[in-house]
Amino acid sequence: MNPLITPTVSIPFSQIDASQIEPAVREHLAVAQAAVAAIESADPASDPTWENTLGALEKAGEGLEFAMAIAGHLESTMTSDAVRAAYAAVQEPVASFSSALAMNAKVYARVKAFAGTPAGQALVGAQKRHLEKTLLAFRRDGAELPPAEKERVAAIDLELAKTTLQFSQNVVDSTNAFSLSISDETKLAGLPDRAKEAAREAAKARGQEGWLFTLQAPSAGPVLSYLDDASIRETIWRAYNTRATSAERDNQPLMASIVELRAEKARLLGFATFADYILSDRMAKTGTRALAFVTDLAERVRPAFVREQEELLAYRKSVEPTATKLDPWDVGYWAEKQRKALYDFDEEVLRPYLPLPAVEAGLFAIVERLYGITVRRADAQNTWHESVVQYELFSGNNEPFATVYTDWFPRASKRDGAWMQGITERLPGSYATRAVGLVAGNMTPPSAGKPACLSFREVQTIFHEFGHLLHHVCSEVPVRSLAGARVAWDFVELPSQIFENWTWEREALALFARHVDTGEEIPAELFEKMVKARNFRAASMVTRQLGFSTTDLLLHTSYTPADGDIVAWARKAMAPFATTPLPEDYAMIASFNHLFADAVGYAAAYYSYGWAEALDADAFSLFKERGIFDRATGEAFRTTILAKGDSEDPADLFRSFRGRDPNPAAMLARLGLG
Repeated sequence: MNPLITPTVSIPFSQIDASQIEPAVREHLAVAQAAVAAIESADPASDPTWENTLGALEKAGEGLEFAMAIAGHLESTMTSDAVRAAYAAVQEPVASFSSALAMNAKVYARVKAFAGTPAGQALVGAQKRHLEKTLLAFRRDGAELPPAEKERVAAIDLELAKTTLQFSQNVVDSTNAFSLSISDETKLAGLPDRAKEAAREAAKARGQEGWLFTLQAPSAGPVLSYLDDASIRETIWRAYNTRATSAERDNQPLMASIVELRAEKARLLGFATFADYILSDRMAKTGTRALAFVTDLAERVRPAFVREQEELLAYRKSVEPTATKLDPWDVGYWAEKQRKALYDFDEEVLRPYLPLPAVEAGLFAIVERLYGITVRRADAQNTWHESVVQYELFSGNNEPFATVYTDWFPRASKRDGAWMQGITERLPGSYATRAVGLVAGNMTPPSAGKPACLSFREVQTIFHEFGHLLHHVCSEVPVRSLAGARVAWDFVELPSQIFENWTWEREALALFARHVDTGEEIPAELFEKMVKARNFRAASMVTRQLGFSTTDLLLHTSYTPADGDIVAWARKAMAPFATTPLPEDYAMIASFNHLFADAVGYAAAYYSYGWAEALDADAFSLFKERGIFDRATGEAFRTTILAKGDSEDPADLFRSFRGRDPNPAAMLARLGLG
């Protein structure tokens, strides 16, 4: 029995293997194709209804979406040669089906016919918005194009599906290919004991002596922040920022192809640039407006950014009078020393107070206080890896409304970064009687027989991703295409970024920040130091993100093959936002999954983080006014933001919660830059 054939909310992950992916996807694809054919061949004399047009379209892709979500999830978290081969094998037929449906003139005509009926014109709420957005999507995706141009768009979609998957796999392989063994313990001076223990265990796991370092964040991060040996820091930094740039894992030609294909598709669909095409259905609307937002923000923080670099170099010179500059691999190291000197604060001191089990328990307690949602570990665990934990979410009537999974630790079969993925939305009249979703990351793993003790930034990441998960599972939208986190990408980060704010509140920290050995809360003095150091080098952090955003927007508005090598071009674009001059081999762009690991992803939309930060700072200010655990405010956020998905315009949703348009001053003030 193939568990991917019948969509269910009780997913038997432990029983799923690579051999089941392709048969299930092809079976679901055949069902979807038959449903579309039925819409195409409908008797012109018969009246189109919601059920036989938009409702039928929604139903057509239900099983296919379920199987592809799980296949993509396994490719991200438990990849293998067999999983890769199976996932690659279904890319072409699924991409071809999706592209053909998006440009299907007969289906488009049927939907237009329904829109003209009294029933279509009488629609309200989510169904009305879905009809409007479906018509817009057909036009945007080329339903009105002549046949030859439709064929070209379909070919582009197929090529993008293949190329972006290869990009992602190259990053995983390149990351896993690197390791650095150290046999001389004196070279590890400055490295925290916790990081040394993890490196020792990593070496033992591979049957080696000494200490082993990789490019996974829990391994590389402490090296760049604490290790005294600059040559080792340089080795790690260069390896990380030159991933996927050589031999069979070279992403450089793939990036150039992806950008060109996106630009060509946009032109065929009547848009000047890919950014204009992507953003036409998002809050920013155009690439020009998004770039103006990023540029304005960069100009506002530029004086503080320059001052921070001057102060950091001056600090190094005060310690090492012969120093004349900072290299890229020096910045994190000397910034950590400067932070400690200015505030007597070392982030590593917080780790013992942030054991993962306590962090999760506190997070769940906060969710219950804000939204009345109870999180309980599932009685029966059925997961894809032994370190994954399955939970059930309950609300009000003590009936579970969601199943969620946490997958926090790195492994060779897993891509880097952190993310949320929805598997099913909770929909009336569907198999999905509850929502199913997961959060994944690459956090510091347990070591020396103790629970995983996290960095504060890792705690923020967990809250961030769980905020996305709440957006997914709290949806009350009856139309799958508009449900959950299927919202404009410059709005999708609001529910995630706002949840990070609780990690800075003393009242919230008291629920989870407890010493792993003693159970004591973070001492008041340490908390005060932490708060004072919060905005240390804030302008540098903001400018870094703005550099990525600017490069992304320029790639998708102005870059052309005539501009030459894409890595060199991107390096030049990022240079004004870098804290130090960038080496000639700097190629971070070649592993930038946000932009290139998906046919769309965050392409032309990386600015969304900054855009949403302005929203989240302003929204959280209401919690600050009324109390961070004020249940009425939490319920208002749940009902006006989390529950609404894309059933209303995001600007209207924000106004419903905040009572006015967003004010970006709150973000700058929070960063100490306003």
